Amino acid sequence: MLLAILIPGLSMMLNGHVLKGIICFILQFTLIGWLPAAIWGVVSRNQDLAEKRHRETLEVMRRG
Repeated sequence: MLLAILIPGLSMMLNGHVLKGIICFILQFTLIGWLPAAIWGVVSRNQDLAEKRHRETLEVMRRG
């Protein structure tokens, strides 16, 4: 989570969103754009975690 706040572009790239990460890096390097980039990084990370939990839940339901 700290990585998503401090370096949101890298966080997105590590989660497999390369194009989003590049755009986020460009946004982050502008003085005004760092805060929106950090928010976008945290939201993206939370969405990835929610999607992972959803897939795991569906897998458990299919087995049971």
